[in-house]
Amino acid sequence: MLKQPIYIHSCASISALGTDKEEIWNSYLTNNHLFTKMNISELVCFVSKIDQDKEVELYKILDSDSKYKHIDRSVLLALFVSRKAIQESTINDQLMGINFGSSRGATELFEKYFEEFQNTQQVSTFTSPATTLGNISSWVSHDLQLQGPEISHSITCSTGLHAVLNGIAWLQAGFSSTFLVGASEAPLTPFTLAQLAALKVYSKSNDEYPNKALDFSKKYNSMVLGEAAVALILSKQAEKALGKIVGIGYATEVLSSGTSISTDALCFQKSMKMAIAEFEPSSIDAIIMHAPGTIQGDLTEFHAIQCLFGESIPLVTSNKWKVGHTFATSGLLSIELALLMLQKQVFISSPFYTQKLDKPLKRILVNAVGFGGNAVSILIEKNL
Repeated sequence: MLKQPIYIHSCASISALGTDKEEIWNSYLTNNHLFTKMNISELVCFVSKIDQDKEVELYKILDSDSKYKHIDRSVLLALFVSRKAIQESTINDQLMGINFGSSRGATELFEKYFEEFQNTQQVSTFTSPATTLGNISSWVSHDLQLQGPEISHSITCSTGLHAVLNGIAWLQAGFSSTFLVGASEAPLTPFTLAQLAALKVYSKSNDEYPNKALDFSKKYNSMVLGEAAVALILSKQAEKALGKIVGIGYATEVLSSGTSISTDALCFQKSMKMAIAEFEPSSIDAIIMHAPGTIQGDLTEFHAIQCLFGESIPLVTSNKWKVGHTFATSGLLSIELALLMLQKQVFISSPFYTQKLDKPLKRILVNAVGFGGNAVSILIEKNL
């Protein structure tokens, strides 16, 4: 339990769900997934893409500064949500800190420049600065003209929630009064998709739902990859906040392989227990699971929930059956869903594990984990 809550003052996103809050909420209210088939090299697979009509807004950003013509799409998405987060917030702080992360970083430009190198043995002068991980936060800081600290990092699929942890640490230490935290992922590129296909976790299904997150009886892996970015503004001020963070947890496991976590997901048990702290387990109304749609990933996390909560398992859900796995951004999309459910007092369930809300939603736990067992859990309350 945090000694003092940290308040979320704005939450801006771009994904296949949309960009406007009501548009995003209406996307959640349908029973349809948001996947389209994509042909990349020799692969034909489902992906979660940002709608074409949103590209117009992205092009406006590219045209707003001549320097932006060489940035990667992951940076472009980060600029979009960061601008939107600032616009939607009542906070004006030139010393605002920034922590933006990405699991894969500049996949599009890296693959482009590497292909050019293979073909010509020449490298563009923009290659190094445009593909360096730290350039996401640097460009966000440049675009917003902020003077506070800027941090970039990559902790695989828990990157977004680790950004939240970092922002909270700076706020609690008194080093900053506001922090913009976020994650951006633009991984729909040939080499990135081929990597997941090689791991044998990517969905080959032509069923009604290609991603079967929370289908605990599925016989095959069903991960579907998506592009998305999310930015949150955090502070200690309660006034006009969308919600508040009242607990944080984190844990890692000893690696048994480069991708797996233990069968009882000890990292999740520890991170959830830390986040819940002195709250009664029965006071947790819902959990938004990481649940990527893989057999082991879904089952081990659910087993961790069973171990921690016993007979009193809260409502559980995941949004990956609808919008796919957006790597670093996935945990922040789950925070956005938690905020919307708390605001609307409606529970969005998975089509594979349906449950009904029978009491007001007050407290929701959000999980994320990266390759090798880097788990983070964030406990969010409605701001009364």
